[in-house]
Amino acid sequence: MAAEVLLESQLRLVFDMGLDEKGKQIFKRKNYNNIKTSTTADQLLQAAQAIGSLQTETLAFVERNDTNQITE
Repeated sequence: MAAEVLLESQLRLVFDMGLDEKGKQIFKRKNYNNIKTSTTADQLLQAAQAIGSLQTETLAFVERNDTNQITE
């Protein structure tokens, strides 16, 4: 049976940059690496909101990107 091991996590903040000339939504992403793998979703959201409050752009959404290793 295969096993999955969480190797690392990344926090991504996505900011709303408005609309382009064709009316399409523009987003800007900022990545934060070396996030503890044990960090909960609530803790990440709290940190993202704190960081987002320091920015001039509006925080659109928050993503967590995990890297996993699958072994036998």
